[in-house]
Amino acid sequence: MTLLEAFNIILTANEEESRKTARQVRKLAYSHNDKDKYSTIVSIIETAPQTYTDITEEFRQENFVKAISVIYFLRKDSQQADRFFPWLIKLIQHNNGYIRYAAVRMLENELGPLTVYIRHPDFPVKDNHVTPLQADIILYHLYVALNDLSNQFWRPEFKNKKYKYISDLPPGPYKSIEMVLGTMEEYCGKEYLEKLRDPLYFLQSRG
Repeated sequence: MTLLEAFNIILTANEEESRKTARQVRKLAYSHNDKDKYSTIVSIIETAPQTYTDITEEFRQENFVKAISVIYFLRKDSQQADRFFPWLIKLIQHNNGYIRYAAVRMLENELGPLTVYIRHPDFPVKDNHVTPLQADIILYHLYVALNDLSNQFWRPEFKNKKYKYISDLPPGPYKSIEMVLGTMEEYCGKEYLEKLRDPLYFLQSRG
């Protein structure tokens, strides 16, 4: 089975076949029986947001997003590193926990290359990847969007002392959003995030 055939099954077969095939995508991605595998993966990922909009059944949405998430790290490098963010931000608000978790994984996957210059200042920038300035702008807008969503989904009961850590929070969009924000803090550092909290400083320092 090729990856194209697998995704066709995910999108068209019955619930059980769709689910089983989604679980095979990781294995297919690492197999060596498809000479055009990488270009196929790039094509599938690039069209994923549009493909998703045409899916109506929740089980199929779940299977599709989970399958995309396991090959997402193989997406094509681009200076438009945030091109999938509107879709991922939508997914992280979904009522289905599997879909939210897949969105968390994909957003965290994006944070790696976006923050590499912060964690490793001497790391060379690829010609086809974002510059530090572009990364700063993308991180700023992502941080603002996630904080806006966090405020939207926050509930008074989350102040309870039993929710000491993010992992202690009840499943839901708020927890998923906080997971990504936690990864941002881990990758960027508290000092960098403090700068993002001051839009005037950020815009002035970045020109």
